[in-house]
Amino acid sequence: MNYKMMTLDEKFKALEINNAPGQEIRQNLGDLNAIMHGEKLDGVPVDFSHGDVDAFPPTPNSDAAWKDGFSRGGCQAYTEYRGSAEIRNRLAARLGKFTGRPIETNSELIITPGTQGALFLALGATVAAGTKVAVVEPDYFANRKLVKFFDGEVVPIPLNYKDSQSENSPDLDRIEDVFKRGTKVLVFSTPNNPTGLVYSNTTITKIADLAATHDVTVIVDQLYSRMLYSGEVYTHLRSCDVQPENLITIMGPSKTESLSGFRLGVAFGTPKLIKRMECLQAIVSLRAAGYNQAALDTWFQEPLDWMENRIRKHESIRDELLQTFRAANLHTASPQAGSYLFPQLPPLSVDLYTFIRLLRYQASVIVTPGSEFDPNCTDSIRLNFSQDHCLAVAAAQRIIKMVEIYKI
Repeated sequence: MNYKMMTLDEKFKALEINNAPGQEIRQNLGDLNAIMHGEKLDGVPVDFSHGDVDAFPPTPNSDAAWKDGFSRGGCQAYTEYRGSAEIRNRLAARLGKFTGRPIETNSELIITPGTQGALFLALGATVAAGTKVAVVEPDYFANRKLVKFFDGEVVPIPLNYKDSQSENSPDLDRIEDVFKRGTKVLVFSTPNNPTGLVYSNTTITKIADLAATHDVTVIVDQLYSRMLYSGEVYTHLRSCDVQPENLITIMGPSKTESLSGFRLGVAFGTPKLIKRMECLQAIVSLRAAGYNQAALDTWFQEPLDWMENRIRKHESIRDELLQTFRAANLHTASPQAGSYLFPQLPPLSVDLYTFIRLLRYQASVIVTPGSEFDPNCTDSIRLNFSQDHCLAVAAAQRIIKMVEIYKI
């Protein structure tokens, strides 16, 4: 297929947000009465499209840190575009230790309005009209949309996440082939969103080697790299002996630490790319919200055992949900990290989007369609199980009942 730049209307259509995670569905659900089978199911509403910060409250003292930032007044409200130098300096030390390689505060780190903001800036700094961008599928829903918005060409890389008999990973042969054919950027998440797959050391090392050999820029989203389940090992790409010349790592406290309401993210890596990101941020948002930046001082500074307890609770929810779905013969890959499940549905008498609307209307359950993460995943749904444990399991049981009702 020949590459063709999109018109403005086409670019904004590609950003379609009605089914994006966390988006209120602006639809009249009353028309589902005509196709609904049976009565509405009883149960407390559960929104699996994002984590529940009431069930898992934000990091202790984050509110006090914000108030301290507020009390500083103008010097905190109007930080540098990259973020407060003092906060960046403290972050650089913690993140460098966590990821296995030092970070230079002034040239290699930027604070952004959420990790979503970091991704926008990173792709904006690396993608021009016609740039071929390798996008792993399934993966974070915004990757593919933003590449198209910046007039890049999406080069899909299939992710093997269903075969329990082999290593679950992106197709490395495909990655090598597209690198040889002129693909200049690779974007992916590990742990993977939506499957919870953690790329192995072998996979990460191979990606780093291939990107270095073929001069490919790598943008890696490591948002859930702190929430690893029992026995899992994580490899930070920036810690590899061989690294691509151009590399951006994206992280943030919005998910594992429940600070999503503060809209904070960070990106760190190659100085020239960080500089480009700063230039773009300066005309998009100026900076991450100044007072909010102060909450980053609680990141990696949580009370003793706080993170371990949070991981243990999520692992318990994960295990019961996996047991629930698998008992109903719904294939669900086992997340190695993070808080996402990606169940595969059997053939249904209605299409995926109608079924999701029926779930909301008939069973009081909100999920995200798998097609947000891969156009071919029209038989899957994504659940963020960072929820009240009992309510999450009850909602999963209602999903199963709905599948039984609408299964062919």
